[in-house]
Amino acid sequence: MSGLVKDNIFGSSGSVIEAAGGLSWQPVVTASTVTVGAAKGYFINTTSNACTITLPSVATAGDQIILVDYARTWGTNAITIDSNGLLFQGEEDTYIVDYDTAGQALNLVYSGATVGWTPSSDIVNAFDHGSPPTQKGIFAFGYDGSNINTKNLVNSSGVIAADATGVGTARTQAASASYGGDKAIFAYGSTGSVVSLKNLVNNSGTVAADVTGVGTARRNLPAADYGTDKAIFAYGRDSGNLSMSNLVSNSGVVASDVTGVGTARIDLAATGYGADKAIFAYGYTGSNVSMSNLVTNVGVVGTDVTGVGTAYRGLASARYGGDKAIFGFGFISSRTAKTNLVSNLGVVAADVTGVGTARDEIAATNYGGDKAIFAFGNDGSAQSGLSNLVNNSGVVASNTAAVASGRSGVSGAGYSTSA
Repeated sequence: MSGLVKDNIFGSSGSVIEAAGGLSWQPVVTASTVTVGAAKGYFINTTSNACTITLPSVATAGDQIILVDYARTWGTNAITIDSNGLLFQGEEDTYIVDYDTAGQALNLVYSGATVGWTPSSDIVNAFDHGSPPTQKGIFAFGYDGSNINTKNLVNSSGVIAADATGVGTARTQAASASYGGDKAIFAYGSTGSVVSLKNLVNNSGTVAADVTGVGTARRNLPAADYGTDKAIFAYGRDSGNLSMSNLVSNSGVVASDVTGVGTARIDLAATGYGADKAIFAYGYTGSNVSMSNLVTNVGVVGTDVTGVGTAYRGLASARYGGDKAIFGFGFISSRTAKTNLVSNLGVVAADVTGVGTARDEIAATNYGGDKAIFAFGNDGSAQSGLSNLVNNSGVVASNTAAVASGRSGVSGAGYSTSA
């Protein structure tokens, strides 16, 4: 069916009311991809599949496109907007723009070259905008009988490369996270005494030289990405357990200490989740604890949330599935391979029986856009170089034989948006 509607602006009730110029409604779209045109309206039916919608590559200020959730299924199968070289709300089209609210309707208007396409919607919380997912990972530093600065890159298929000579002070028990959309940062740790220094990693996986003086020296802390392009380090230990945090800007600058929220502890793990938030969970206060602290998209750490699952320490965590997270491996009363999945709302699920060799002081990172990998650690008899891939549903695979040298106290982070 096609027709003509004069004026197409969303009223406060969510109804479409008249707007000048006219707009031609197109037949219902059921395909997984569609290229749309200006001055047209589209009913997008995602009952059977998600849909990627490609906007025009050329547009004039005032051009308008309307998209409607035909079957109220965008909440199950979202639409993704490809702005086709033009800006979308001022952002380059390398960013991911999803709409995932059932019953939604969008009025897209091209405002000009400065801001590009601007959406108007009666559901204001539906716009989910985040950086492109990182495709590669890096593991670095650790302990193999002595402190080392060895690094291992991980490609977009989850294959760990052979050891590479490191840059920066050899140390263990450091932390790392992605920042700036496609880069990584390693900071803090122990050389035998705690240190306050950082090493930035560019989007080619090259580790830069030490930069000293980045907040209180400490070890056994984690870090996570938040806010789409920033990072946060928190907790750890100097002469005692700490709950302070340090935010990292999208250019890799570490801010001064922020008085902590939540129980001071060590040997916990942290990761991003959702579009732009982070979570710190589990750890050790003198005994293992099962608790989490959520971090908002402006880097504010929340109060303790009573944990789900068995308390453990020496674990690792990473994003998977685009907006979810996984915690896994570590030490309960002995080493374990159990995992706990985290929803895109930051809710930690019950224990999942482990797959792979139980070990602690392990590392993890995301890779391939929507998958994760656990690697290294201590299995109780030796430093390990084993790894375990995690698919985009959060299922952990069996051991992958070691390519890299075995070590513990390693840290990992995602980098690069190019596969």
